Amino acid sequence: MIHNIAKSGRDNIIKSIAKKVLQKIPISDDDCFYLYEKAETGDLAVIANYIRESYNNKNVYYNRNIHIEPTNICIYKCKFCSYSRKQGEQGSWEFTIEQMADKVKNESKKGITEVHIVGGVHPDKDIYYYINLIDAIRKAVTEIHIKAFSAVEIDYMVTKSNIDLIEGLKLLKKAGLDSIPGGGAEIFNSEIRQKICPEKTNSERWLEIHKQAHKVGIKSNATMLYGHIESYAHRVEHMSMLRELQAETGGFMAFIPLKFKMLNNPLGNIGEVTLIEDLRNYAISRIYMSNFKHIKAYWPMLGKEYAQMALSFGADDFDGTIEDSTKIYSMAGAKDQKPNLSISELKTIVNSAGFVAVERNSTYDML
Repeated sequence: MIHNIAKSGRDNIIKSIAKKVLQKIPISDDDCFYLYEKAETGDLAVIANYIRESYNNKNVYYNRNIHIEPTNICIYKCKFCSYSRKQGEQGSWEFTIEQMADKVKNESKKGITEVHIVGGVHPDKDIYYYINLIDAIRKAVTEIHIKAFSAVEIDYMVTKSNIDLIEGLKLLKKAGLDSIPGGGAEIFNSEIRQKICPEKTNSERWLEIHKQAHKVGIKSNATMLYGHIESYAHRVEHMSMLRELQAETGGFMAFIPLKFKMLNNPLGNIGEVTLIEDLRNYAISRIYMSNFKHIKAYWPMLGKEYAQMALSFGADDFDGTIEDSTKIYSMAGAKDQKPNLSISELKTIVNSAGFVAVERNSTYDML
């Protein structure tokens, strides 16, 4: 138990960190780095689970959702990406607005409550195209929650449309955008970004887009891509920037660690980090990100079995049913090539790990 660690732990620094957690004092960046470098995995699990239960008891949240990926045609070619294609390149796709609205309408018969829309940054699409897409989906299924467009997509669409960011966010909200996913954050360190995604929206702009979204009433998520060429110090720096913005706006709903997957991309030769590293990273994220209520174990990335393990290392959200509607991680070598979970299977996974499966809506109200 965390009280035992705080009183009689083997390591004085870990004891100090456990005491801070018990007193609800955010740990420092130096503390976080020490956890990565020195902490016992078992101690990390104990401390992380104390925090997750203080926020969420034994609850593990899920929703009924699908993804829409309008296109994988993208102006960028990030070195970690297995997904993007250029126009006319083999393996590229581009759905029409009508096709996407029809898909949401058809899937709504299964009781989905959320559509998650993210894809490549298409060179020809401005903000008005995406407003028309939101409008078509909203007309097809009135009540569905639309979580759409990474900060990178929003940055390009407002720039192409020659409008400022706040005006663009207000237009998207008026059209029916409910929240923003956390993609495109990768690692905020500028030197690392220069090596893995040099042309992409920089970290300052990513943070500004989420900050302004929060100010106009659009909630969002946050991510961190880990397990490539970044160091522990880069992970701490990344999470520190997110924690600071959350302290200012309170607009982030969940933090989602995303594991680098090695297939079909230029960084594949470096391999992937181990399961133990994944679990430690989840626990440290939970301990450090003290002003984020939810940590998501995104099962299409980790695989169902490993995502289940992450629940014992601080994660409290399992994402959703997905309905075989995303290719981003399957194209990079994820175990589940056709990601789909029935409600009964999801409940079995969660309950058999000793937790309680709770259906939520997109803003974490229990259904």
